[in-house]
Amino acid sequence: MNHDVDKKESGATITELVATSDEAGSQFFRDTSNNSAEPEPLVEREADKVLIEDRLRSENMLVNGSLLSPQSADEYRRIKRPLLSNAFGKSSSLVEKGNLILVTSSIPGEGKTHTAINLALSIAHERDHTVMLVDCDVTRHGTSRMLGIADRPGLVDIIESDSFTVGDALLRTDIPELTLLSAGKQHDFVTELLASKKMSELVAEIGERYDDRVIIFDGPPLLPTPQTQVLTELVGQVVFVVETGKTPQSLVNEALDMIPEEQATGLVMNKSEGISSRSSYYYGYYGSE
Repeated sequence: MNHDVDKKESGATITELVATSDEAGSQFFRDTSNNSAEPEPLVEREADKVLIEDRLRSENMLVNGSLLSPQSADEYRRIKRPLLSNAFGKSSSLVEKGNLILVTSSIPGEGKTHTAINLALSIAHERDHTVMLVDCDVTRHGTSRMLGIADRPGLVDIIESDSFTVGDALLRTDIPELTLLSAGKQHDFVTELLASKKMSELVAEIGERYDDRVIIFDGPPLLPTPQTQVLTELVGQVVFVVETGKTPQSLVNEALDMIPEEQATGLVMNKSEGISSRSSYYYGYYGSE
């Protein structure tokens, strides 16, 4: 796949790391008076535990009875390795907020939600990391609907409320290292909500609270809405999904040009319509040779 605009080098430009946890405080968690080094444990309610495998089976998303086929598992291993390197490994000094990863696409229907869910599942099997999957597609609720949590309070409720916290909304799953945050209720001013100071403080808080955590945001497609442009400014890495043979090159380039130049942006070439079919992916940095 050729790109007309060469605005990014492999990885990301060197940026100064900025610690924001002190400014953000702990307003999104119950205990704001405890200044100990150990973060407040999130409340786990057994009744709220989401049975991922059962849900994906009902959505016909399982392959031969497993969450990922051996081929798909290897494909996602190839996708996640540079992401984890940028977040925690040898490239982490070049990528600010590398553990905050946005998954998006040019237009709807390219497989971004499937990619976000499967990427989260793959990283959840790492020995050294935990994963939070956040549905930021507040209009379509793709991840929330697919995982059966669309009726649960989530992101919008946290941002709008002064008392409703991440601990109230976070959902445990039957995969120990994976937690979920739904999109929450519908909102008439989604872009303004996502662009708010409280949203940026929330992202900083959940991103810095645990040093082994990866946060994956399933965002809206870039071209139909300005919401995703707002989200790209809050994260350190972008996974950009393209359905091969469907999306015109001009639209791909237009969408990529909306991503800030300093972002580490990986391309996932999705050659099938769903993970229950044979899939083939390519992961590489936009602008790299």
